[in-house]
Amino acid sequence: MPAHPFTLISDAHIQAFLRAAMQVAEKGLVRCSSGNLSQRLNDDTLLIKASRAWMETLDAAQLAVCRISDGARLEGAPPSVETALHAGILRVRPDAHVVLHFQSPFATAAACRDDAESLPFQLTSEMPYYVGSVGVVPFHIPGTPELANAVVHAAARHNMILLRNHGQVTFGATFEETIQRAVFFEMNCEILFRAGARLHPLAPASVTALMDMSRGKKTV
Repeated sequence: MPAHPFTLISDAHIQAFLRAAMQVAEKGLVRCSSGNLSQRLNDDTLLIKASRAWMETLDAAQLAVCRISDGARLEGAPPSVETALHAGILRVRPDAHVVLHFQSPFATAAACRDDAESLPFQLTSEMPYYVGSVGVVPFHIPGTPELANAVVHAAARHNMILLRNHGQVTFGATFEETIQRAVFFEMNCEILFRAGARLHPLAPASVTALMDMSRGKKTV
């Protein structure tokens, strides 16, 4: 394996990132070059997937190190067009260390519905406990400041953001937490579409109780 092209990060960081990207692809959260992944390295740098790279075949040459404060590339390949979105979330959510933009089938179908803002996503205990509330932002052209600003604004209040006619964004303290949130959201969206007219969401009191349990780190 050729030496990686970075001076600001270690090979261990790179290998952990590549393993996480492969897991995102294996779980069906992205297709081909769709979606992007980033990781906070320190107070003002992040590691992010390169533009147009495929998660399932990602290698070190398809990564970039950028500043969190302004999204500027420091080294590596041209970064994802959504770098401003990732950097913005890391600025407003100090608890977040990993950001994932994904486009799983059922969740993206929800993003394309005209009633996306009123869909009952809280269907199983995993949603309120591991994912939390869902924000919905209007459609904006990918890679634009308008999209980044809308997502960052929603990220201040929600752990999962639905991008109309586009996809989803979530984040967490670790790769594992972030991927788990994406998988559980996709699972609940699949239930939403498969359950039909007799769908029975969780009661609001149960949702609140599970969210409170999550904040207290109790096991469900």
